[in-house]
Amino acid sequence: MANVTEPGDDLLNTLQAGAPAELVADSVGDYVRILGRRVRSGESGALPVIVGLAVIIAFFWLKSPTFLSPRNLVNLMTQSAFIITLGMAEIFVLLLGDIDLAAGFTAACAAVIALWMLALGDPWWISVIVALVAAAAYGALQGSITARLGLPSFVVTLAGQLGLSGLLLYLVDRTGSIGTGGVITLHSTVINAIEGSQLSSGWTWIVMVVIAVLSAFMIFFGDYRRRTNGLIAAPMSITALKMLAIVIACLVVAWIANLNRGRAIVIQGMPWAVLVVLAILAAWTVLLGRTRFGRYVYAIGGNAEAARRSGINVARVRTLAFTFCGLTAGMTGIIYASYLGSISTAVNGGQNVLNAVAAAVIGGTSLFGGRGKMLHAVLGGLVVGVIYNGLELLGLSASAQLMWTALVLLAAVIVDRVTRQGRTS
Repeated sequence: MANVTEPGDDLLNTLQAGAPAELVADSVGDYVRILGRRVRSGESGALPVIVGLAVIIAFFWLKSPTFLSPRNLVNLMTQSAFIITLGMAEIFVLLLGDIDLAAGFTAACAAVIALWMLALGDPWWISVIVALVAAAAYGALQGSITARLGLPSFVVTLAGQLGLSGLLLYLVDRTGSIGTGGVITLHSTVINAIEGSQLSSGWTWIVMVVIAVLSAFMIFFGDYRRRTNGLIAAPMSITALKMLAIVIACLVVAWIANLNRGRAIVIQGMPWAVLVVLAILAAWTVLLGRTRFGRYVYAIGGNAEAARRSGINVARVRTLAFTFCGLTAGMTGIIYASYLGSISTAVNGGQNVLNAVAAAVIGGTSLFGGRGKMLHAVLGGLVVGVIYNGLELLGLSASAQLMWTALVLLAAVIVDRVTRQGRTS
């Protein structure tokens, strides 16, 4: 009896041969079938963290209906801002298979420098620039030592964490009356506004609509350009669904931000912290996805020796990655100072950096290098923020928050390992 080929068999055979889903899918149905096949083979992408985030949100909502209140949701976004940005800092080095354990104290020291200069009367923008340059310079120093001496980044940055924790104590002690009681208070309405102020209701709608339109256009233009050049691209129907999803997401966020979350007075509008995070996300996404530096980072993370043999200056790229990690950590320090209203010697830089690494890994970035996106820090940071926020609403202690975060991180690492084994198979 002759073999009968069912519809879609050629499609699956092509997939098994290694062709990407977008290359062979001609319709939404084909695309969904192939994505299902890729998930079963270990190519799950960000799906686990999205599903997990939805489950965690549903759980806390059932346990505490106030979890989804406008006030708490906006608080959640602002509270997660510094975790997300520090997670973005870690992604630069995690993509190389490295880690920066000093990033938390790099952020704290940068904040001390900025607040010290502000207290002495310097303009806020000069204070911020000097703090960011100092953080980037220290990141470059760590990267240079790691790359050019061939030392493990774990050891180098662990030494950096210890050294910067001491530097933090020294800097705050040297501030004298400015750092009364080991605390330097923030004296800048501009920096304080990052976490403490928001856009008006009208401007919130305008900004989010502009972001939605620009994001949708970038998705359309990217797929259209690839399609017209004969490169890999999703079917037009999938492109339309992506555009619709991003527009709906932006409008929902704007709607939530414009709900009244005040008590004695009306408080509406998008917090500036969210816009700062989105700006950093956009800039670093373009840097990693659209520049030669970004391609080199992924190449080195995938196979450093092959990258070196192909002519890539591995030491230079690794140093630049640590530099950008330090720069982003400095940005985190400014955001964190705005969130606290001050910086003190009690800053837990070690726990902050561990939360940042957890955010990146939970979001889908591999600890083994070569795979990750800046968006992963956003997703993972929201997971960590939701866990902390939800457990606080349930009245559980900090110990429970740490243990639950540890369990989620362990689950993410297991998923990462299984995914790598599935891809290898």
